[in-house]
Amino acid sequence: MKRTLQLAGIILILLFGLIYVQYRSDFSAAREELAAGSQIANTVCGPLEYAVAGSGPAVLVIHGAGGGYSQVAAITESLAASGFKAIAMSRFGYLRTPLPTDASPAAQADAHACLLDILGISKASAIGLSAGAPSAIQYCLRHPGRCSALVLLVPAISVPGRGVSETTPPSPFWQFVFDYVLRSDFVIWGVTRFWPEMLVETVLATPLEQFRRASPAERARGLSVIRDIFPVSLKTNGLKNDALVTTVSIARGLARITAPTLAISAKDDLYRTDGGAKYVAEQIPGARLVLYSTGGHAWLGHDAEVRDELVRFLRGSTAPR
Repeated sequence: MKRTLQLAGIILILLFGLIYVQYRSDFSAAREELAAGSQIANTVCGPLEYAVAGSGPAVLVIHGAGGGYSQVAAITESLAASGFKAIAMSRFGYLRTPLPTDASPAAQADAHACLLDILGISKASAIGLSAGAPSAIQYCLRHPGRCSALVLLVPAISVPGRGVSETTPPSPFWQFVFDYVLRSDFVIWGVTRFWPEMLVETVLATPLEQFRRASPAERARGLSVIRDIFPVSLKTNGLKNDALVTTVSIARGLARITAPTLAISAKDDLYRTDGGAKYVAEQIPGARLVLYSTGGHAWLGHDAEVRDELVRFLRGSTAPR
């Protein structure tokens, strides 16, 4: 019995060693891939990491929480293929963009403008995805002459009458994921590699049954968003900052936005961004609202429609008048 236990212990140690070696290999590969896919611009707003794809009218694609420039790669590639110059910047505290003392949405909006200055771009549309929505809104408020159009895609924003605490399902499991799973590279690596469905209703904020009913291509797209969180240590500062700055209401000033605006969300988004999308569509003059019944925070089952909406809207907004 003793020998059996010893043998089992040795096997477990060897197995853990092999798993850890694979984790370290994946961690190094992920860091190298992320660094190879972006550039650093030294601006008056500080160093900013970014990636550019395509040519044509400029579009800032602003990622959500837990991301970085790579989180919105599919959107930037789609826009590039449709005749736009898509610019994805890692927001404050994400990947190789440091977290400054002032990391408010307003300061991030100014950083968007600083990046455009370095790139020699005078005007751009802004797509704010999830927690990227506050700085997209601020970009169009603080730099109205440089904002061609505004798109708020499943916007994670605080609006009057609804606290940010109401935008996430209040469950112990949800809190466990955010308190423990998202604080460790090794844990997030293991979960995304062996049990990614664990994060569908938390990180992806999409009903699990909706995810399981989606097409293989849509499930793969959702899983790619989940896996993009790794390595989370390169995004911890950004995640913490987003948790602070998204509590600030964006109620004031929306009526001053003159750029053409499109808001998109889904009624079953577990972050409940449909409320924010409806609110901005009501407050911004002439804004258009697209609200799907299903799809969750990742708009599963509607990706082709969303891409068509974006291209059609941006073409109409940036066409010469």
